[in-house]
Amino acid sequence: MAVCRGTGEIAHLRFPDLPGLLRKGDLLVLNDTKVIRGRLRVRKETGAADEIFLLSPMARGEAGGETWEALARPSKRLREGMSFRVGEELRATLLRRLGEGRWSVRLEAGGPVHEALEREGEIPLPPYILRAPGDPSISDDAVRYQTVYAASPGSVAAPTAGLHFDPEMVDQLGRAGVSTARLTLSIGYGTFSPIRTGEVEEHEIHPEEYSLGEETSAAVDAARRRGGRVVAVGTTSVRTLETCAATDGRVAPAAGTTRLFITPGHRFRAVDALLTNFHLPRSSLLALVMAFGGVELVREAYRRAVADRYRFASFGDAMFLY
Repeated sequence: MAVCRGTGEIAHLRFPDLPGLLRKGDLLVLNDTKVIRGRLRVRKETGAADEIFLLSPMARGEAGGETWEALARPSKRLREGMSFRVGEELRATLLRRLGEGRWSVRLEAGGPVHEALEREGEIPLPPYILRAPGDPSISDDAVRYQTVYAASPGSVAAPTAGLHFDPEMVDQLGRAGVSTARLTLSIGYGTFSPIRTGEVEEHEIHPEEYSLGEETSAAVDAARRRGGRVVAVGTTSVRTLETCAATDGRVAPAAGTTRLFITPGHRFRAVDALLTNFHLPRSSLLALVMAFGGVELVREAYRRAVADRYRFASFGDAMFLY
């Protein structure tokens, strides 16, 4: 784990050293979203196999099914109106193209769609983690690609900074006087969509649903009153807190969608420290980290991480900035 201080210092520690970096009275804010089984191995009526990767819901609660934005592969061979079987319970129909390989997809089942997804779908790992059909590792992914505090289904990717925690670490921090609070941001396509615009600020993030309740709002205010720091676990926690923050740093309970794209120059109102992973180039995640830690400090931390063979992305190493 790399530790970056506002003074410009960079240190190298192990994740079990995190309690020594936190103080009594600090508040850890966790994103308790749960990854859905949104990777669907589908079959045409002819028996040919394709894949649908659910990104975000477009319409839920409709009679007989749900409509989702999804990636469908191989997209060039597909056409509107095609219907597929997903296991024994689920049917997926391509409604219309949305561009960049994305489709509007209708899901229908004999009962609730979310229950059918749990039985017929797979955990949607990042594309650089390869799993062939029948790979025994697939059953382990359902556990390993969830945080230990995941509770609210809705994401197509894990809030990966939280993957470092185990129940023992959470208990240890509690005994040390570090409290925790939860919010939910359902991670969708926008989180892992690369920046393709010439100027970073021209990039647009797809809307993502979030919820921050009264209990978490009160916990943030209490941490401020006692002089503790608000420590965001992951960039999704940062985006939710900053979406809900007033100019004085207070965080109001709220629920809705956010397209907040944080770039260098952003004035952080609610977050005092950040635990995050090492992210890929040209990502909105890296832009946020640079906004929080400072462009040059983060660049130097990344140079050292590459030299020291740190692991990047979902199952990679962590960085703590304060």
